[in-house]
Amino acid sequence: MARFPGKGLAVLLGCLVLWEVLARQSGALALYFPPASQVLATLAAILGNGELLDHIAASLLRFAEGYALAAALAVSAGLCFGLWRPLYALFEPLIELLRPMPSPATIPIAILFLGIGDQMKVAVTVYACFWPILLNTIDGVRAIDPVLMNTAATFRLGPWERFRKVVLPAASPQIVTGLRVSLAIALILVTTSEMVVSNDGLGFYILDRQRSFQIPEMYAAIVALAMIGYGLNRLFLTLDGWAMAWHKGLTRKEEIL
Repeated sequence: MARFPGKGLAVLLGCLVLWEVLARQSGALALYFPPASQVLATLAAILGNGELLDHIAASLLRFAEGYALAAALAVSAGLCFGLWRPLYALFEPLIELLRPMPSPATIPIAILFLGIGDQMKVAVTVYACFWPILLNTIDGVRAIDPVLMNTAATFRLGPWERFRKVVLPAASPQIVTGLRVSLAIALILVTTSEMVVSNDGLGFYILDRQRSFQIPEMYAAIVALAMIGYGLNRLFLTLDGWAMAWHKGLTRKEEIL
């Protein structure tokens, strides 16, 4: 959606008001559950003095590296597996074994081989994001209408032209779906890996403030993380609307017909 609808914004504001009221009436628990106004004021303060900005930058850099690498690898592999079924059949047992494994379980393995630096966090993010993009790409290629492929053969399109003019455009809606699903997964895994072992990043900051009993700062960083997730999703939808405008227009025409 391009923006919050009026009712949706009212619900969001209502939740903030409820948070404020419950926190102020919680008595001794207010130490662990500060009011929304205090959390937002703390967020403004730690953003204003730059305390949080370096941690945000570190997390976003890891996010970008992991997400981009996962997208490149998964789309390439998905196109190959979708076009050549014998190749997929060869790797299917391995795929079905690895993809259900919870991604946080790979963190100890990544630490053993890659240490505790950024390489470990990026690798875990790549692993988590790889599967949704891979499977959606495979499904997108396999769902191509055979009539399109037959038409391409009739017009004697070469392999590259067939891939560029038929396969990639036809599979792109499913590929985009996988990319969007993996967007949130990337942010989750970056934050999780930073909580396990790191000296910077939002995940580190949140856990460090909780351990040092700076509760308003902890909540403020969580709110910042939620806002970043929302902003990334909005950016993705904007780019998707621009890049996939042809598909949305075609879909509307088909609905009219």
